[in-house]
Amino acid sequence: MYYYDFQVVLQEVPGEVSLCFSISGCPIQCKGCHSPYLWKENNGCLLTKDSFENLLEKYCNLATCILFMGGEWHEDKLINFLKLAKKLKYNTCLYTGKDIVSNDILKELTWVKTGKWIQSLGGLNNDKTNQKFIEVKTSKILNHLFNKN
Repeated sequence: MYYYDFQVVLQEVPGEVSLCFSISGCPIQCKGCHSPYLWKENNGCLLTKDSFENLLEKYCNLATCILFMGGEWHEDKLINFLKLAKKLKYNTCLYTGKDIVSNDILKELTWVKTGKWIQSLGGLNNDKTNQKFIEVKTSKILNHLFNKN
């Protein structure tokens, strides 16, 4: 599993300081995608257990959540990374363009954002969006957290 980018982000998971890994090889390839460079498999750096664990330890007193932008197409690897994050007391989140994620992945997540990007419907801050930000434990849709009104 390769990641193209690693960032510390503040807006993608409300109330959390998230370590965000943008995973390459996205098979969904939404029209109007802001990150088409993520479509190419093996673009970026290989995410190894050691490199992942080192980043989690480096940010252990600063970040609260691990966010994967994609990666569900590498299910077993993603699950292993999510388990490791949870073991180190991080919350976990997945942003996916799919509407449904496997139960094996869901049981390792605190939150999941589902739904492909449809430019005319906008993102999570738009009332018309097809996307959903869901608290996995309760199945509550929390899109309202992205509205500034």
